[in-house]
Amino acid sequence: MANKQKKVLMLGGLRYLIPVIQAAHELGYYVITCDYLPNNIAHKYADEYHNISITDKNAVLKLARELKVDGVMSFAVDPGVLTAAYVCEELGLPGNPYASIQILQNKDLFRAFLKKNGFNTPKSHGYHCLNEALSDIKSFQWPVIVKPVDSAGSKGVTRVDKIINLEEAITCALKNSLSHRFIIEEFIEQQGYSSDSDAFSINGELKFISFSDQHFDNKATNPYTPSAYSWPSSMPCNKQEELASEIQRLLQLLHMNTSIYNIETRIGTDNKAYIMEVSPRGGGNRLSEMLRYATNTDLIKNAVRAAMGETISQIEPCTYNGYWSEVILHADQTGIFKKISIEQNIKENHIIEIDLWVQPGDLIHSFNGANDAIGTLVVKFNNEQQQYDMMSCINSWVKIITE
Repeated sequence: MANKQKKVLMLGGLRYLIPVIQAAHELGYYVITCDYLPNNIAHKYADEYHNISITDKNAVLKLARELKVDGVMSFAVDPGVLTAAYVCEELGLPGNPYASIQILQNKDLFRAFLKKNGFNTPKSHGYHCLNEALSDIKSFQWPVIVKPVDSAGSKGVTRVDKIINLEEAITCALKNSLSHRFIIEEFIEQQGYSSDSDAFSINGELKFISFSDQHFDNKATNPYTPSAYSWPSSMPCNKQEELASEIQRLLQLLHMNTSIYNIETRIGTDNKAYIMEVSPRGGGNRLSEMLRYATNTDLIKNAVRAAMGETISQIEPCTYNGYWSEVILHADQTGIFKKISIEQNIKENHIIEIDLWVQPGDLIHSFNGANDAIGTLVVKFNNEQQQYDMMSCINSWVKIITE
């Protein structure tokens, strides 16, 4: 009798899931997707789709039980991470401790955990309303960052320099929070570039960790939404080693298992290394796909293997095969998309892939969050200096034309 095909339930349906579905198919698995948006593009690539909200953990648990799935994952889909951990724990499927995921997925709990365990972390506090925040705002050093405790993709994040702008920032954060709670934290002025990249642990041991240079578009509607990434990172090696050691300590304290992570870090102007966020999922913005280009390590397939409880024998430490960057295509203003214009020399000699998600005539929005991106460019440079020069002036060689 033939072996029954194993089933993996993937939460969400965004395009970042497409390579994960393809990887699962290559590994021989039957893929089921679910969310409340049947027109999401990834559902077309799955074997089966169910219209269930991924934030309704009991409904997803019921579905997973009925379908007798062998694994659940929420790759690059932040709202599903808690649900995936809950379902896996309830059904005894491979995953990380639900209590640990609750800490990692809530900025308020995460900052408190870091402080309690002696990690470098900015002064912060969580609140439900403006009046709560006003009662102790005087204890903060300005500027501050106001964020929803439970959102991703830079949605609802605002830097506030003056108390007069606090109410507007809090309103924006609450609008983007499922739990209607926000956090205020002191702004860590960074040294060099901040980093946002992916990592992987086997049985809680960090086997692969990468750091990037994260770029931002100061002209964007939300200048805190990442607009590009570069590898290798220009962060000093000793700081990368310090962060890797601290992230390993964090994983041990949280009793993490075999998992992919999206990790944001930065070095402050105080020369301290800060872990800003750790989420047990692949990063959005195609970060694991970029790492496959830049290091030949396939974190996507390994994330699927981890979700299905497969043994992962070995992952080589992060080694780069050149100078790679990703540009997040976006518009400066809302309008009708006409075309993308790329300088010919760059297009011929450095663009490896153009992934455009819109067509002429489509309405596109100004760049206020990751969901306003309209595509990506994969770019390879000849050396570090060339990469630095070109990534410092992206808007001069790639333009989004609207009408």
